Amino acid sequence: MGGKVLIIDDDPALLRLMSMAFKAEGFSTVEADNGRKGIRMAGAHRPDLVVTDIVMPDIEGIGAIRAIKSGARPPKVIAISGGGRSRGADYLSWAKHLGADEVLAKPFRMSELMKISKSVVSRTSHSNSKLEG
Repeated sequence: MGGKVLIIDDDPALLRLMSMAFKAEGFSTVEADNGRKGIRMAGAHRPDLVVTDIVMPDIEGIGAIRAIKSGARPPKVIAISGGGRSRGADYLSWAKHLGADEVLAKPFRMSELMKISKSVVSRTSHSNSKLEG
């Protein structure tokens, strides 16, 4: 399959793990450890997919999703969060509402992330277009 994935997460171990998993599946990866860097890298690298944590210092994932999705021909986005049992669900609900194509609660299996990622990347932009509001 392949494609380019931007991974945004402030947890260095998880960032490394996700990067290795994507590379093993034939994706190229770029990484950012906060939302501000992620927004910059999305513009510079034009990834096919962005996987972003929600709760991060500097610019959080919600802000990153809004900024990344506002550009021309935005990439697909998967939001991930482990912000507590109820808070994590709230964050993911907001992420979906604000433009994430899919959401995934932490902890998750890398195989689950890979399955969702392949599905999201394979969708055409027309099948997921809707008016923002």
